[in-house]
Amino acid sequence: MTHRLRFRTGRGLVLLCALLGTLCETGSGQIRYSVPEELEKGSFVGNIAKDLGLEPQELAERGVRIVSRGRTQLFSLNPGSGSLVTAGRIDREELCAQRAQCLVKFNILVEDKLKIFEVEVEIKDINDNAPNFLTEELKVKIGELTIPGTRFPLKTAFDPDVGMNSLQNYHLSPNDYFSLAVNSVSDGATYPELVLERTLDREKKEVHRLDLIASDGGDPIRSSNLCLQVIVLDANDNPPLFTQPEYHVSVQENVPVGTRLVTVNATDPDEGFNAQVTYILDKMPGKIAQLFNLDSVTGDIAILKSLDYEDSMFYEIKIEAQDGPGLLSRAKILVTVLDVNDNAPEITVTSLTGSVPEEDTAGREIALINVHDRDSGQNGQVTVFVLGNLPFNLEKSIDQYYRLVTAESLDREQVSEYNITLRATDGGNPPLSTETHITLHVTDINDNSPAFSESSYSAYIPENNPRGASIFSVAAQDPDSDNNAQITYSVTENTHQGAPLSSYITINSNTGVLYALCSFDYEEFRDLQILVTANDSGNPPLSTSVSMSLFILDQNDNMPKILYPTLPTDGSAGVELAPRSAEPGYLVTKVVAVDRDSGQNAWLSYHLLKASEPGLFTVGLHTGEVHTARALLDRDALKQSLLVAVQDHGQPPLSATVTLTIAVADRIPDVLADLGSVRTPTNPDDSDLTLYLVVAVAVVSCVFLAFIIMLLGLRLRRWHTSRLIQAASSRLAGTPASHFVGMDGDVHTFWKTYSHEVSLTADSRKSHFIYPQPNYADTLISQESCEKSEPLLVSQDLLAPKRDPKLLEVSYFSF
Repeated sequence: MTHRLRFRTGRGLVLLCALLGTLCETGSGQIRYSVPEELEKGSFVGNIAKDLGLEPQELAERGVRIVSRGRTQLFSLNPGSGSLVTAGRIDREELCAQRAQCLVKFNILVEDKLKIFEVEVEIKDINDNAPNFLTEELKVKIGELTIPGTRFPLKTAFDPDVGMNSLQNYHLSPNDYFSLAVNSVSDGATYPELVLERTLDREKKEVHRLDLIASDGGDPIRSSNLCLQVIVLDANDNPPLFTQPEYHVSVQENVPVGTRLVTVNATDPDEGFNAQVTYILDKMPGKIAQLFNLDSVTGDIAILKSLDYEDSMFYEIKIEAQDGPGLLSRAKILVTVLDVNDNAPEITVTSLTGSVPEEDTAGREIALINVHDRDSGQNGQVTVFVLGNLPFNLEKSIDQYYRLVTAESLDREQVSEYNITLRATDGGNPPLSTETHITLHVTDINDNSPAFSESSYSAYIPENNPRGASIFSVAAQDPDSDNNAQITYSVTENTHQGAPLSSYITINSNTGVLYALCSFDYEEFRDLQILVTANDSGNPPLSTSVSMSLFILDQNDNMPKILYPTLPTDGSAGVELAPRSAEPGYLVTKVVAVDRDSGQNAWLSYHLLKASEPGLFTVGLHTGEVHTARALLDRDALKQSLLVAVQDHGQPPLSATVTLTIAVADRIPDVLADLGSVRTPTNPDDSDLTLYLVVAVAVVSCVFLAFIIMLLGLRLRRWHTSRLIQAASSRLAGTPASHFVGMDGDVHTFWKTYSHEVSLTADSRKSHFIYPQPNYADTLISQESCEKSEPLLVSQDLLAPKRDPKLLEVSYFSF
């Protein structure tokens, strides 16, 4: 009950101390608090928000958090009040043992600014522990011959508190034989000794029972009792003595378990049982009894468990040497643990930014890291660096913190993701190192325009294509990502032959496929010039344009068109004239045709399909010229019909036909006389055509005769001249006027002009009819067809040869 009451009273003092906690802020972002131990969870430590210059609600908004390394979190942040509070019960003795000052250090991170503040909290001791003897009873054996003033060392009490709260005094219960002496040593520790005041008499009293009271200086004072049982023995007046009061040993932390550190030795000048020395390890609280073993007979100190320099670098082992009767002496073994490089550096990523935009300026913070090595000295000196040739630097912050920043602007199109390896290496021999990996994504900005694979494109499409036919597909690449790489295609609006370009073609904005909106005709136009634009979806969007030439390919969709001879539309007919005197190879006429197509589709060839007189005429394969194949005979019919086909070289080939009618005669009257009988009763159209032809020839003859009569009237004064003219006119009546007689009076494209010169002389019996070469208005007629015909020589005896030889010219023209 007494201990419980004191504890509660101590709790009240703890709360009072908590309210009176002090705060001081030092330079370099260091904040210091003090707080008593044993506070309840959530107890106030300090107003951290105020000391950071923040409002309480900003703690969560700005990512303020505690960063500690490798230990249980003792404190936490109260985001409501902005206070630093305890995260649980804090036991100073457990945390710092008996160190005079117990300091807990940790860091406060303001994450949005990547600032670190060092916080130091001093844990104040309270009197929550009473001095304690590790045993409840101690037997002390004293020889009866022991002289007064002899001192007997007693067991010491242990108080884990520090300062005035630690062990301060020893008291001995009142008695007649003993008193208490307290000795202090150099390190401030006190050891109680039982002092014999009077000679003992075993026969009077064999056992003396005393109480040794240990008390501290706290408020209230705490104490504990040790029951002393003094047994009076026969004379043994010499305790064992160690060869030295302190033993110093240095050992590396990696020595194997079972290694002997040192052997202690104590001697007793007594003899027999009184001189038998036993070594005892003073069982002080802590890990000493778990780490070290003392052989009670040999005095060998050995290691029970592995040593760790990082846990403790120094151990103080207290030992006793006791003889048979119970006299003892004490000594210390001071063990210094030497550090070896057995701990690799530790890398802790305190704060991390997972992505950074490309083309950002150098010095952009990526991560805040902390490095630490539990070793000491050179073994704990850590250097950290970035592996590989990467565009990142490490900048020193406070303490062992480093900032990972960019060394230059990043380009996502070159590297979109970085795997950053940080390596920390200590200065041990051999050195130990640790690596950690950070993945950094480079976010995209729209800094690249779409790019076509070609600087220009050419596409081809056959004419007469169906509407909606696919023409060509263009594709552009954008090295950006996401929306910045989504490309849409469009065609720049323009006009062609007065019509908008959009009426001819369209483009799929997503795929870049061009489609025809109409059926193209090669004969209308042969190419289109198009400008295709690729736009990305960035902000702002970027675009690139490329030119495209769309060529229309010709198809064989037009049949040959015959220009000569023209097909009559009014029912009239045309006849070609071939004189019977024509020799083989004589050019009778020429079939002229054109084809609107081009290339091979417009290459024409001429073929004679049918002839009324086979073998009489031939048709030039490429010229279309109709020649006589042999000399004309009298038995050959006057009217010859030829069916001529004109065919192109397309696939499939197209053709047209025309029927030629050739009259075989030497003189026009023969033609007129014979044409009257050339009829086909079964075809009324042919009869009408013959009638028109006869009428036309008659009219031409009448005009010719009228002209001759006019000339004869001018020569009436001369009789013999008149007779000569009359004789000549009778002969001219049978001479053909032209090689072509058009009954309808229209020869359309190909006009012929015939000039007949009649030369009559008075001193010659021969007259000349000269048929000059007809003039053609079309240049498609070959040179062969333009050769001059042989002049027609007419022999005649003139009636008046003695008259003045004057030349009479008679010219007429027919169309």
